[in-house]
Amino acid sequence: MSRLQQNHQTVSADIARAAEAAGRLKDSVSLVAVSKTFPAADIRELYVAGQRDFGENYIQEWYEKTQALADLSDIVWHIIGDVQSNKTKYVAERAHWLHTVSRLKTAQRISAQRPSEMPPLQVCIEVNIAGEEAKHGVPPEEAVALAMEVAKLPNIEVRGLMCVAKADSSDDELREQFSAMQRLLADLNAAGVAADVLSMGMSGDMRIAVECGATHVRIGSAIFGRRDYNK
Repeated sequence: MSRLQQNHQTVSADIARAAEAAGRLKDSVSLVAVSKTFPAADIRELYVAGQRDFGENYIQEWYEKTQALADLSDIVWHIIGDVQSNKTKYVAERAHWLHTVSRLKTAQRISAQRPSEMPPLQVCIEVNIAGEEAKHGVPPEEAVALAMEVAKLPNIEVRGLMCVAKADSSDDELREQFSAMQRLLADLNAAGVAADVLSMGMSGDMRIAVECGATHVRIGSAIFGRRDYNK
């Protein structure tokens, strides 16, 4: 077993333990392996180990990986970074999930560009849960209204909400942010949008995210190692 595969096994076990500690079934939490900046060969190695869901931030880099890994027919691509208007076509044509919808205009472009023969793109509304100026996402009080508008579009299915917690948060602050997301998801369902996904939790805060109801955790460095953004 390679180092990557060992790391993947360790992270998967950590997620299962976190779910059990929260009184949840271990398969109620999906692992999205965040492969941004790492080569297609690393993704293929984890695919062999059974991983199918991979998260990417940088559209051009990801697009090249989809070409290199085109033979992996059941791989599931999750876009977890901001999508500029000139890159929406790539997402519409090749992604399975988009976790970062924060503008109706972006969703409208993707809906129009999604090939009719493809299933609906699964999307989450990105919420700036801690109100940080440098973060993408809508304010919490605008999330339900945006989701309701996006849900009206063809070729898109609103599945839930996504957030990135404030980096220097204490455990109590993390619980406050993630619990607020859980309440927002309940509000979204009450408003008539059937949604079941909370995309939240990364390598450093996964355990508390699962405790607070995360259904998808986005783990990168704990699996792939430290990133070199200068490559």
